[in-house]
Parts: sequence; structure tokens; C-alpha cells
Amino acid sequence: MQNQNGTTGLAGHQHSLDPAVRKAELLREGEFFRAGVAHAKASIQYGIKPEVMLHSAMDHATWALRARADAMLKPTGTNVSVLLPYALGVINFVRQRRLGKQAAGAALVLGALGWYVNRKRAQQIPE
Repeated sequence: MQNQNGTTGLAGHQHSLDPAVRKAELLREGEFFRAGVAHAKASIQYGIKPEVMLHSAMDHATWALRARADAMLKPTGTNVSVLLPYALGVINFVRQRRLGKQAAGAALVLGALGWYVNRKRAQQIPE
């Protein structure tokens, strides 16, 4: 069924008024539609595999943690991708020297010290 401006269908595709050409256009659109349906079906079948779901969950968790870390580092003018090479160097050094327990203790002490300083600073700010 043709509209006054020569378009057909809900998407407003322009079709020829010649029946033979229009039939070829519709057949081509049908092929594209079937290919899209087949692609969507294959994508769903791939996506429901447990290892793919686990990988997607890990990607999402990693992205969420990185976004949170970037938000915390934003006031300093840096981000995770700038600090990561240095962090990997430190981790490699700690691993090679077998200083894991000492490094974990130092990180815990520095974290507690940072929390304490942050708390004191927040108390000193007048409301």
C-alpha cells in the first residue's frame, strides 16, 4: 500500500513504483531481515554460555571498579591508566622480594592513616 509521497512500510523506505523493481527491493529487504534475525539468534546463543556470562560479569565489575577509582583520583588530576604502570612495577618488586605480608601491612597502615587524616580534615571544616 503506497502513501502519497511514494513511501511504504513503517520505516519510510523509498520504493519504486515499478512492480518488478519493487519486488526485488522487498526480497532484498527480506534477506537483510532474515540475516539480522539469524545474527541476533546466534548472538543470544553465544551470550547464554556460562563462560561468556562469567566473562561479561568480570568485565562489568572491572569497569565499575575502575570508574570508581577514576572518580576518586579525579581531584588529583590523574587516573588509573597513568598510575597502573607504576603500580605493576611495585607489585612485581614485592613479588620478587617476597614482601607480600609486609606490603599488605604497610597498605593497611597507610589506609588507616589516610582515613584518620581525612576524618580530621572533615572535622576542621566549619559548617
